[in-house]
Amino acid sequence: MSTSSLRRQVKNIVRNYSEAEIKVREATSNDPWGPSGSLMCELADLTYNVLAFTEIMGMIWRRLNDHGKNWRHVYKALTLAEYLIKAGSERVAQQCRENVYAVHTLKDFQYVDRDGKDQGANVREKAKQIVALLKDEDKLREERAQALKTKEKMAQVATATAAPSAPSTSTLREAPEAAQAWPQSSGEEELQLQLALAMSKEEADQVRRGRADWPQNKTSGHRQRGGTGHEFRPVPPFTAGRPQSVPPFPPSPA
Repeated sequence: MSTSSLRRQVKNIVRNYSEAEIKVREATSNDPWGPSGSLMCELADLTYNVLAFTEIMGMIWRRLNDHGKNWRHVYKALTLAEYLIKAGSERVAQQCRENVYAVHTLKDFQYVDRDGKDQGANVREKAKQIVALLKDEDKLREERAQALKTKEKMAQVATATAAPSAPSTSTLREAPEAAQAWPQSSGEEELQLQLALAMSKEEADQVRRGRADWPQNKTSGHRQRGGTGHEFRPVPPFTAGRPQSVPPFPPSPA
């Protein structure tokens, strides 16, 4: 965090600035970059709140009264005011018309930095643009209409991006189970692999044992033991999807 940012935060606390005032101070700081579009958009939305509107405009007029080395306060305040005139509440343009003289005087703003560069030129040019916009009602109406279209388009894009298609009920139901079944580490993945191999080997052994116990005679049947020999009883065929009853074996010969 820079020294200027830290100093600004201390002032925000000591002077008990509101959230809207803090946002304006951040947008019009002495940092060597312009106010962000997202921050100005937030402030434009806040101007539709009566209390926030009063706080925002009060801080902007305060910044416009700065001079000398704080020329960035003045230039950024003009930049923010121009944006709010186009994209904020109509009360912004109305109040700026009522106080147009305060903007008009900035057309003579002067400041030359240590390197001999006329930084006041930026302020003078921006003040001229705002005064011309406030005096041309048709131009202002067009600018506000264009700003509204841009805002609606950006809102639609943001909504489409932030709202993906809803997953089906079955997907929601299966997702936790799939997440639990998926290995959470390389060790767990190795353990699952070994377990799968062991189960596969066990199934193969069971198949081999079943084949070894199967009778070698090609005729399938029930083996009967007794007497001096072994006899086979053929298994009756299946009919109509149901097995026929199997008659009892005859008694073994004496």
